[in-house]
Order: sequence, then C-alpha cells, then structure tokens
Amino acid sequence: MPSQPRRGFGRIEQRSSGRFRAAYKDPDGVLRRASSTFALREDAEAWLADRRREIVNETWNPPTAPPPRRTKPITLGEYAEAWLRHRELKPRTRAHYRSLYDAHIDPEFGGTALIAITPGKVRAWHATVAAGKPTTRAHAYGLLRTILGTAVTDEVLSVNPAHIRGAGATKRRHQIEPLSLAQLEALVSAMPAKHRVMTLIAAWCGLRFGELAELRRKDVDLANGVLRVRRAVVRVDGKVLVTTPKSDAGVRDVNVPPHLISLIRDHLGEHAAWGPEGLLFPGARGEHLAPSALYGRAATETRTGWGFYLARDVAGVPALRWHDLRHTGAVLAAQTGATLAELMARLGHSTPAAALRYQHAAQDRDRVIADALSRLAAIEATSRSIAST
Repeated sequence: MPSQPRRGFGRIEQRSSGRFRAAYKDPDGVLRRASSTFALREDAEAWLADRRREIVNETWNPPTAPPPRRTKPITLGEYAEAWLRHRELKPRTRAHYRSLYDAHIDPEFGGTALIAITPGKVRAWHATVAAGKPTTRAHAYGLLRTILGTAVTDEVLSVNPAHIRGAGATKRRHQIEPLSLAQLEALVSAMPAKHRVMTLIAAWCGLRFGELAELRRKDVDLANGVLRVRRAVVRVDGKVLVTTPKSDAGVRDVNVPPHLISLIRDHLGEHAAWGPEGLLFPGARGEHLAPSALYGRAATETRTGWGFYLARDVAGVPALRWHDLRHTGAVLAAQTGATLAELMARLGHSTPAAALRYQHAAQDRDRVIADALSRLAAIEATSRSIAST
C-alpha cells in the first residue's frame, strides 16, 4: 500500500478486498474498530469524525458488546436465503432463481458451510447437475457463481470456488430463422382476426409478448405513429403481475411502420377494450391475454380454437416460436440499414456490451427505420404483383 498521511485522530487501512477499515482509541486508550468495513474512504473518514465529535462533546459512550460469534459457520442455504430475500429482482426472475436453487443447488450444497465449498466440489456437481439440459445447467451454475461472488464481496469468503471456464454459457439449441415476408403474410392470414395486428406488431416492431399483452389504448399514438412501451405483464406462480419491461432499455417509444397504422386503427374499433385503460389485445373476458389463448391448437388437431400453433403450421414454419417474431423484426430492420445501436434501442435490449453502442442512437432515426420498413413491404408486394401477371 502507498503510505498514507498521518492522521490526528484514528486510522484507516484498506483491506485486500478494496474496502476500508476504521479504528480509533477511546478516552481510556482502548482501540475501537468499526463494526463493519466501508466501501469508500470518505465514509470511513465521516465515521471517525463522528466518533471524535462525540469524544470532544463528552457524549461518547462505549459501544455495546458485539453479538456472540457463531459457533457454526454459515451454510450456503442460510446465505442463499438471505441473498434471495434482499436481492432486487423482478418477480419472474426471482421465481426463476428460486426454482433453480431449490431443484439444482440446494440438494447438493444447501447444508454445506460456505467455507467448505471447494472448486473440486463445484466441478463434481456441475458434471452431473441437470443432465441433458445444458441451458438449465448453465443457469444453475451462473446462479451459484453469483451467490458465491456476493459472499466474496461481503468478505464471508476470500475467493469464489466457482470458476469453471465457459460453464455459465450455452449454445443456442433452437436456431432462429427469420420469416420471409411471404411467410409472415401467410402466418398473419391464418391467425384469428383479433390476433392479426398483435402478430404484425410483434414482427414489425419487435415487442415482447408481455409488452404486447399490457398495451392499452393510452399507449397508442396513431397521429405520430408511436407505441409507448411502459409496462409488461408476467405470470408468476399462477398470478398475473403488471411490472416494468424486462430491462431499463425496454421502456421506450417504438415508431410503427406506416403500413400498419390503418390496421391498428381498425383493430381499435373492432377488438380492443374500451377506454384509455382498455387493453389492445384482451382475453375473452377482458382480462390479460394468456399465452395459451394465443397459441391455440396445432394443425394436426381440430381447428376449434385457432391460434398461433395452427397458423405456423399453415404458414409452413412449424418450429416457429412466438418470441422468434422479434428476431424477424430485427432482421427486417437491419435490411433497411439500421445500425446495431439503433436495433438495440428499437428492440429494448439492455446489455453492458451494447449499452456503449446504443446510447448514441438518435431518436429521430427510429422514424426513418419505421418508414423504411413500410417501403420494404411495398417493394415486396409490388414484386409479387408483377410476378403474378
């Protein structure tokens, strides 16, 4: 450590973790240390200044005796419960973490002392956990590593025993193929009338299902051709919760390609619930649309309850997932010349690597992208018309 200037009262030392420990001598000459460390040197300075003021003003009292030391080291289960309870998480993320922990981490490490979890034990666990489910295995390992990493920050552990290279990543098993405009047209035509505009917005504007299901009349500005994405709906443990979009970047205004404006206007008159709070895509009883009500049945079954499953079979894309429509929207926007930064802003993506790029995206460019998308649709329609003649 570089030498520090001599202090008139107390002392501050920086620990190997980077945090600061403060200590001083009381009026009886007894060395007193702060009960916890400080993230910033300024915080340690302020704590010492308060103690010095108490001594000068003769208001200082000896600190109460610290609680007795634990006779047993803290287990991962005890630490993880506190970690899950105090972590700021969205409801769906919390439920996902809880499910991963209960099913894959607790059976192996829940009763194990944190200091007894070794790299070897983590490697042995990782080799067998969630067999045949590489994505679940990667998520479970990532959660364990994150919990243990917090324990290092809290100085409960000196090092993180979970450091298997590449264990937190997995290759995408589902290869996403963007729809052609002809396939998208076939898909939309096969959807129930009340869900056609929802399908178009998912593909052309890149909204997530939860964002679409929570869109209300007040969020639609047809005069300016904008959808204001401010909320999303999720289902957790059978409960429907209205929350913010998946990420901070998810709160956004999305410009609508002009060729969709009249379709959205017609949908508002025929299928949307009434009033400013009326849902654009309500369920049968006016409630939030459930995924099952959208998906319906596959083409191999009775056509009662037509939905996305049947429509994708009719369109010849049986492996298509609803979320893949976002990918189609990104590819279509990219074909207009949109930059990566503009795509990230339009789709509401938020990652540390992308943040430095998309934060420079100009808001006006999103309108250019939307206009270009409609021109792309018009060119495709004209080509089909010429080909048919």
